[in-house]
Amino acid sequence: MSNRLALETSPYLRQHMHNPVDWYPWGDEAFARARAEDKPILLSVGYAACHWCHVMAHESFEDEATAALMNAGFVNVKVDREERPDVDAIYMRAVQALTRHGGWPMTVFLTPDGAAFYGGTYFPPDDRHGMPSFRRVLASVAEAWRMRRDDLVASATSLLRIYDEPPGGPSVPVHTGLLDQAVRRAMAMYDPASGGFGGAPKFPPTMTLDFLLRRWARHGDGALLQAVQHSWDRMARGGLCDQLGGGFHRYTVDDTWLVPHFEKMLYDNALLVRLGAHLWQATGDPAVRETTDAALAWVEREMTSSDGAFYASLDADSEGHEGKFYVWSLDELHAALGDDAELLAAYWGASREGNFEGRNILWRPTADAAFAASRGLTVDALRAIVARGREALLATRATRVRPARDEKIIAGWNGLMLRGVAECARVFGDARWRALAQRAADFLAERLVVDGRAFRVYAGGEARISGFLEDHAALGLGFLAMYELTFDDAWLERARAMARVCRAQFWDERAGAFFDTATDAAPLITRPRDAFDNAVPSGTSLAVDLLQRLSALDGDGEGTECIRRVLRAHADLMGQAPLAFGHLLGCADTEVDGSVSVVLSGTPGAADLEALRSVVAAIYVPALTLAGGDADTALAAGKSARNGRATAYVCRGFTCEAPTSDSAELTRALRDAATA
Repeated sequence: MSNRLALETSPYLRQHMHNPVDWYPWGDEAFARARAEDKPILLSVGYAACHWCHVMAHESFEDEATAALMNAGFVNVKVDREERPDVDAIYMRAVQALTRHGGWPMTVFLTPDGAAFYGGTYFPPDDRHGMPSFRRVLASVAEAWRMRRDDLVASATSLLRIYDEPPGGPSVPVHTGLLDQAVRRAMAMYDPASGGFGGAPKFPPTMTLDFLLRRWARHGDGALLQAVQHSWDRMARGGLCDQLGGGFHRYTVDDTWLVPHFEKMLYDNALLVRLGAHLWQATGDPAVRETTDAALAWVEREMTSSDGAFYASLDADSEGHEGKFYVWSLDELHAALGDDAELLAAYWGASREGNFEGRNILWRPTADAAFAASRGLTVDALRAIVARGREALLATRATRVRPARDEKIIAGWNGLMLRGVAECARVFGDARWRALAQRAADFLAERLVVDGRAFRVYAGGEARISGFLEDHAALGLGFLAMYELTFDDAWLERARAMARVCRAQFWDERAGAFFDTATDAAPLITRPRDAFDNAVPSGTSLAVDLLQRLSALDGDGEGTECIRRVLRAHADLMGQAPLAFGHLLGCADTEVDGSVSVVLSGTPGAADLEALRSVVAAIYVPALTLAGGDADTALAAGKSARNGRATAYVCRGFTCEAPTSDSAELTRALRDAATA
C-alpha cells in the first residue's frame, strides 16, 4: 500500500499516514482510480484539533478489519477542512441536506464523478445509541453500490439541486428598521444569566457581540452594552478561557461557559482580541484589557512561528485524554500552591470532587472585587497572590505532555489575527503587540502573497493551495489595520491589491455575489459560495468589509456596487437570523449609518501627533477608518498640518468638521461622530 499522505504537509493528513487505510489526498488521482475501478469515493473530512476526529481514527481507521472493508469497497480520500474549506463546504451542505445536521469528522460517499449520495458525521465502531456502526455503514453502502447503483446515482443527481439555489433572498435595501429587527431577535435569544445566546453547546458569539456594541455606540441603548459586557465577563471568568495560560478554547459543552471542548483555535482568539480592544475602548474596564493581553501573550508565546506568523491550533487532547493538560486535582493544586492553596482553590472554583471527570477546570466563579472583599483583601493584594499562584501552576503545567500543535500557517486566519493584534497595538499603545503585528505582516506579505495572489497555506517551507475569497479579504483587512497602525502607505497598497483580486477573481456580476473560489480554481462539483458567518466571518462579509473601508479612504469605486448588491441580497435573512450574519450585520450597520474617517497630519513620531493618535485610540467609534495626512487617498487630499501643529480631521463620508489640534476638541468630535 502506498503511503501517499506522508508526502503531504498538513499535520492532520500526516496523522493518518500510517493507517492501514489506503488513503489518497484530494485530487485527480483518486477520482481517476474510482472511475477506472468503478468504485465510489469514501471522503473523510476533519482537522487536527478535532477530538471526535481522533476518536474515529483510533476506533476505525487504525482498525485492520475496518480498513479492509474500506479498501475493498472504496477509494478513500482524506481532506483537511482547514486546507480545503471549499471541499468541506460543498459536502457539508450535502450531509446537512441528508441528515439535518453536520460536524466533524464528516464521512461522505460520492460517485466517481464527485456527487454525494450518502453521508454523516461520526460513526461508532459498534451499533450504539441508535447509530449504526461504521462497519455496518461500509457494508451497506458497498452492497447498495453493487445492487442498486441506479438508485444511488439518481439520489446523487437529485441532491445536486441544493447547489442551484440563488444566493441570499429577495433584494431589498438595508435600513435602520432591519438593523433594529436584528437587534431585537438577537436579544430575544440572549442568556441573561450566563451571557451569550441560546443553550448548550455554547460558542463565543464574538461577531454578534461586536454588532451589538456598534448599535449601542450609535444609539446609546445601555441594555446592548450590558449584554456585551456580561457575555465577555462570563466567558473570561469561565472554563472557556484558559485561566493560567491565556487565550480561549473553542466552545463549552454546557451553557455556563464552564466545561470547554479544549482545543484552541487561532481564529476564535483573533476575533476575541479584537472585540476585547473595542470593549475596552467603550468601557475602559481594566479586566477586559487584562484578558485581552493574556490572550495576545498566549498567541505570542505558543502560537507564533520563528518567522513571526501564527500557527493554526492546539489539540484538545494530550496523552489520549481530552483536556488532560489543563485540569487539576485538588492535591495537585495544594502541592504547587503551598500556603496560598486554600485561597486560590476557592478563587478558581476547585474542589475535592472536581467539576470535570473528578478533576478541576479552573474558572473564577466570583469576580475579583467581590472575592477580595469576602476574604478581607484589597483587589491589588488578591491579584498579587493570584499572579504568584498562576506562575507556580504554569511551572507545574510546563512539565506535562503538551497538546499537539497544528503548525500550518493559514492565510485567512493569519489575516484575522493580524487585524486583531494590530488593532490592539494601536488601541492599547503597546509596543510589544506592535512588534508582534509587524513580524506577522512582513511574513504574510512576503511568503503568502505570490505574484499578487494569496495562497491558502504555508507549511513545510512552501506556500500551497491557491487562496480563497476568505484569504484575500482577511489579509487585506490585516494589511489595512497595519496601515492604520503605522501610516506606511505600502500596507495600504497591499490592502488595495487584495481588494482588486476579490473583485476580479471572485465576484459574480450576473448573480451579484462573491464566490468562495477563484475563477481559475480547479473545478469541483459546484462552485461554492456562502455568506453565512460561522466560526469565522464568511469570505463574502470580509470582502464587503474590506471594500467598505477602502471606499471610506478612496471614495466610491468599483467595489461600491458590490457592497450594495451583497447587502441587499441578504438583508431579509440578516433580519431574520442575526446570529448567522454577525459580521455582515456590522457591514450593514456601516452602510446604513455610515463610517467615520479621521485624517491625522503632522510629523511622524512627533509628540503632538502621537497625542492625537492616543485620543483616537481611546474612543470606540464604529466603522472607524484612519489615514495619515500624506497618504495617497481621496480622503487625505488637501488635509495638512496647520500652523505648524499636528492636526486632526474628523469626517463622515467626505464631509469633515473643522480641523483641530486640540485633544479635548478631537474627543468631542469623535464622540459626536460615533452616534448616528
